[in-house]
This record gives sequence, structure tokens and C-alpha cells, in this order.
Amino acid sequence: MIYEGPADAGAPRTRTGGVPLAPPGFEWPQCAEFDGPMQFQAQIRLDDIDPAEHGLFSIFMCENEPGLCLEWEPDSGGNRAFVFRSDLVPAAVPSDGVVLLPEVSAIAYAATPEVHYERARQRWHSETGGPLRHVLGQVGGAPQWLQDDETPTCGGCDAPMTFVVQLEEGHDRRTSLNFAGGCGYGFRCRPCDTASFLWQP
Repeated sequence: MIYEGPADAGAPRTRTGGVPLAPPGFEWPQCAEFDGPMQFQAQIRLDDIDPAEHGLFSIFMCENEPGLCLEWEPDSGGNRAFVFRSDLVPAAVPSDGVVLLPEVSAIAYAATPEVHYERARQRWHSETGGPLRHVLGQVGGAPQWLQDDETPTCGGCDAPMTFVVQLEEGHDRRTSLNFAGGCGYGFRCRPCDTASFLWQP
């Protein structure tokens, strides 16, 4: 996943920031600890991973009191991930709280024969001369954990979830996602159409 410059706030493409596209009547997620709205982080087009798929994988995380509501854990109530399918419209944005990122970043893709994420990242940097911070993550494949394997299980069927995306913080520290210098990881359960998110520093 490569930074491709600014994007429209409501673009139906894969991006970080902007306004989430969601089903009509979608209720913006609230942090379980601080009772405030979460910040929209990113949306990933599922057909970017599998052309036979449709819909969006969307991530929200609390930024009301960073570091105090366990927003890095998948089940603490400090973040939410969703699989949105069809008839999506721009969500109604709450009027209070830290709910939108200061920048919308478009994402392009660079194919690589490397199966190891960090080697792929370094190879793109050496072959293109592009800044390492312009590598924004990967879709599909296998996650490269910064700590231990924390693959979540589905709350509906208790099966291990399927990896969707690994996200870097962003190309610019002033406008980046807040993973304490680490990476975010998104998963879903295909049979249950549920989703989960966590990050590791």
C-alpha cells in the first residue's frame, strides 16, 4: 500500500481519513470507556484484495484520551471495525470529539514477489527511491507482528479471523494515525461478516 497523495473526503476508494462510507442510518461508534465518538481511521475496498468481493472494511479508534482506554486491544471497546456491503453513503459526522483525521490519503498498490512485509517494504524503497514512510501497509498475505501473534477469534463462531490489512501510521507524522509508532492490524470472519482491529507499538 503506497501513499498516492490527497484524496476526496468521500471517495469510495481505499484511503485513510475522510468521511466513512456506511449504510444509511449508520450510528457512529462510541468509545466504551470515555463515552465519546471514535475517530475514523481508514476504509479498505475488499475487491482490492479479492476481485470477487464487494464492500468496505472500515476502522474506527478512540482518540479522546489516547493511551487511557486500551484502544490497542480488539475487544476493549476502544476501537471498532466493520464490514460494510452495499448502498453506502457518507456517514453523518458527530459535531463533537476527535472524529476525523486532519488529512485524507489516497492509497495505491505496488505488487512484489516478496512474501515478507518488511522485505517487501525495503525492496520498494530501494527500487523506487521513494520514502519508506510512503509505504502505508499491506492488504492480504500474512501480518508481520511487531510483538506476539494476536490473531483475534470471531465472537460469533469462535474461529480465528482472516487477516485483511496491516497499516502503518502514515506518510506525515503531523497527520498520521496514532499507533504509538507501531502498526494496526485488521481482521474479519467471512462466514459471520464480523470484523476486528488492534495495534501493536
